[in-house]
Amino acid sequence: MPLPAVSILIPTLDGERELERLLPSLRAQRYGGDVELRAIDSSSDDGTVAALEAAGFTVEVIPRERFGHGRTRNALAEGARGDVLVFLSQDAVPVGGDFLATLVGALDDPEVAGAVARVVAGSEECALTQRTVDDAPEASVVAWRHSFRGGPDELDALDGHARAELVRFNNVASCIRADVLARHPFPDVPFGEDCAWAARVLGAGWTLVSAPGATVEHAHSYGPVGAFKRYRSDAAFHRAFHGHVVRRGPVAALRGFVHELLEDLRFARRTRFEPISLLRAPFVRGGQLLGQLVGSRREAPEWSGAARAQDLRSLLLGSAAPGGASTSGSVDDGVDTPGPTRAPSAPPPSSARGLESPQSPHV
Repeated sequence: MPLPAVSILIPTLDGERELERLLPSLRAQRYGGDVELRAIDSSSDDGTVAALEAAGFTVEVIPRERFGHGRTRNALAEGARGDVLVFLSQDAVPVGGDFLATLVGALDDPEVAGAVARVVAGSEECALTQRTVDDAPEASVVAWRHSFRGGPDELDALDGHARAELVRFNNVASCIRADVLARHPFPDVPFGEDCAWAARVLGAGWTLVSAPGATVEHAHSYGPVGAFKRYRSDAAFHRAFHGHVVRRGPVAALRGFVHELLEDLRFARRTRFEPISLLRAPFVRGGQLLGQLVGSRREAPEWSGAARAQDLRSLLLGSAAPGGASTSGSVDDGVDTPGPTRAPSAPPPSSARGLESPQSPHV
């Protein structure tokens, strides 16, 4: 049986330096099927577009204000020819020449709508970043399989923390059936479009899996201010879409701060943890925990343009996704609009088998 045609899709912005690592890794992939390369660039000021075109990418350039995590990826999908869509961040670097084949192979199971790769920190990252990334669930070598018995209403009825863990999906490095994404596009939200999409397809009866044999190196090294902003956005997303409060108050934040510092010390004992990282740890972890506390209590600035009158969880769980493939700067108004123009997918070949992830330590 021939291998499915694949479209590798990357949104970019001022990514020339990151592409110096990503593009050679893509050239080194050993995949026997057709591979298409597409990117949407948000008007980069550096040589990003030239580097992509030299590597064989078809590149569309849009104004920066038209970028949206969900809507831009939907636009990439709309123009793609592949049966399988592989989404990568511009700073994700596949490890090994079998990355693509391994990730796409996770869709051999006809019940699976999408798969995520394992995400680890590169060896060049600082010790704090390595500890944070490599301790995260996304770095696990244990494969998980998530499916759900019931529809959107039953999924919405789950405890917020349980649902947040169930819909964990990551567009840093993922692959999705093109026909499934045509029927269930990414929601047009300021943050967390991948997890929001996961909720939609799980509620529609599909299965999601991890493919830990496919690994990418990807990390962001934050200072105190960067950590505050990143974790504030994450906590605000969990509160708005899952009703899950990451940090319920100052005491919980303080406990989290102590926990993070103790984990940093344990990591330092078993690795070559440079002393400067230990000196930075209280400031970075302080920003992290303060961000979680603030995001758990009030809306982050990135959400200020979102429609507050609508039920945000209905946006998360709706199977006929609003926001479609538009790359306009408008905020989703809750009105259903067409997604990509492929034929809609059929439902999974058999019903989902309950809330199952027998191989997963995370659910």
